[in-house]
Parts: sequence; structure tokens; C-alpha cells
Amino acid sequence: MSDTALRPESGTLLDVRHLRTAFETERGLVRAVDDVSFTLERGRALGVVGESGSGKTVLARSIMGLLPARGVQREGEVLFAGTDLRALQPKQMRRFWGREMAMIFQDPMTSLNPLMKIGAQIAEPLRVHLHSSKDDARSVALRLLTDVGIPEPEKRLDQYPHELSGGMRQRAMIAIALACGPTLLFADEPTTALDVTVQAQILDLIAAQRRDRNMSVILVTHDLGVVAGHTDDIVVMYAGQIVERAPTRTLFSDMRHPYTEALMRSIPQLDQPPHTRLQAIGGRPPDLIHPPAGCRFAPRCPYADETCTRETPPAVHADADHTFTCWHPVGSPRWATMQTRAMPEGSVS
Repeated sequence: MSDTALRPESGTLLDVRHLRTAFETERGLVRAVDDVSFTLERGRALGVVGESGSGKTVLARSIMGLLPARGVQREGEVLFAGTDLRALQPKQMRRFWGREMAMIFQDPMTSLNPLMKIGAQIAEPLRVHLHSSKDDARSVALRLLTDVGIPEPEKRLDQYPHELSGGMRQRAMIAIALACGPTLLFADEPTTALDVTVQAQILDLIAAQRRDRNMSVILVTHDLGVVAGHTDDIVVMYAGQIVERAPTRTLFSDMRHPYTEALMRSIPQLDQPPHTRLQAIGGRPPDLIHPPAGCRFAPRCPYADETCTRETPPAVHADADHTFTCWHPVGSPRWATMQTRAMPEGSVS
């Protein structure tokens, strides 16, 4: 296994500084990640939340160096345990993949090799990265399948992906990601294709493995409900930028950005009567080739005024751990005025 015993238990593991990733197209540059900065401490879980197209997955792949070699423009720094990953060549990055950082992809059926048995797929990173023998790799694969809660693990070693249920396939993906004992695990929409009961099991499994291994986790999702009980901090992304960051409890109790508020309102509530219509966010995300001036959420924001459409809002510190970018944040006078106008007498927020 990886030399986890030699790793420090605390301190900053990941420091992303002014990261930009743009894709070259016939129409122009698609600015998928635009000036993103954040840090992640060892052993902590960070949720990255936003709609489809907000830049969440591109951010994760940019950090891991999993983007195409051509047609991509990159800027900024990605410091992993003090090493600038952006300065490394693809061959140099291979010593980090599997051993130091790994990713659980959204759809295990398209990520797993349909022609390889599950045991062989878990053993492969052990043999490639750690140079384990065939027998040792198989023993570790069996232990990993047991750790991730797959029933009859010895039987599953010799089965193909199509012979497993969706939940078991995702557990197998987690076993592959954990095989070499990474210090940082990316989970990219790991529960999207699963039913609600299995979703909870998978999220609990990732949380348990994080605690047991002192592993940092970046959980990428469009659903704030998914990250509510499984992260320490949350960054909210919109149109390639971070619009709000806060500890998880703070974000849910004292959100400040209107986009975060809109995401919260789109979550079904247990106290709502049956067949209550969900509050969708009106409009659509902006064109990332020609993003609007000012605040990028302004065309969809019920609190926007002329300032919002002309001037880019600065980052505001609500406190040391809570930042947001908005001219009229939730709780401001304009927010209160617009709330009153939008709420007919007798209605419930």
C-alpha cells in the first residue's frame, strides 16, 4: 500500500490559485473554469456544487491533470502537498494518479471495463503503481471489496461489471479508487444513477473511508442535499466561477448569494404537501464564450439592478471562513424589498 504512515495528519493538502481552464472551439474560447481559488485541509471533505455546465467536473479534472493535451488553455497554480501539479508533464503526473489522488466517476458502467473481471480491475492499479505481485494484488482486492460492503466478495472478484447491480458497481469503483491509498479522493456525481437508498449507502461509505484513512474528499454534485451531511465545507460554482464558499453548516443557515438561495429552494422539503411544484431557477446559464458583463448570475437573479449588470461584484468576507460575490446578498435591504414584492399576502416562503 501507499506510504500513508509517513504522511502528516494535518495541514493544507491542496491549494488552488487563480485556476483557469478554457477550451478552444470554432466559436472561441469556452472559459469553463475562470479564476478559481480555494484550499483543502488534510482529512476534510469539500463539496463543489452547481448546475450542469457550471464547471464542477472541469475543475476536478483540471486539478488531476485529466484534460486533453490539445485545444486546452490552462493558467494558475495547483499545489498538492507543496508540489505544483501544473508544472508537471503527463508522465510525471502518473506518480500522483492512484497513489496520491484518485477519482470516482459518475457512471460506473461506462468507467469499468466490461471485458475485465472486477478483481482484475481492482488489482490493476496495485500492480501498475505499487508493483504488487498477482497474488498480493488479489488479496488486497478481496479486502477492498469487503471494506466497501460488497456481499460475497470472493464471488464478485470473478464476475464482470454487467453481473453486478448499480450499487455494487459503484462500490467496485470506490474500491478501485481506494486501492493505492490516495490522500485525495474526487467523487464526481457518485450517486446520480442510483436510487435514494443506495445513494445514502454510497455517501456513508465514502465518509467512513475518509475518516478511517484520514483522506481528503472533493464531492462534486448538482444537489445541495447530497453534500449537506457529508462535507465540512462547500463551494458554490456558477458559470465557471466560485460565487460562495462557507463551512457547510454556515452555508445552510446563513447563505448570502442569490444563486445559493435558488439552489436551496429547488430542494424538495419534507414539510411540503404532496405534489408541490419545485421552485426551478428561471432562465439558463450564460454562454461561457461570451459571458455577460457584471455578475454572471444577474440575468437570472430576482434582486439584480443596473449595478449588477455593469460591474463585477468583489469577493466579500461575511467572516473569516465565509465569502461570497454579490452586490445585493441575501439579507440586504434590496433583497428584503424584492422579497416583499415577490411574495403575495398570505403566501409561504
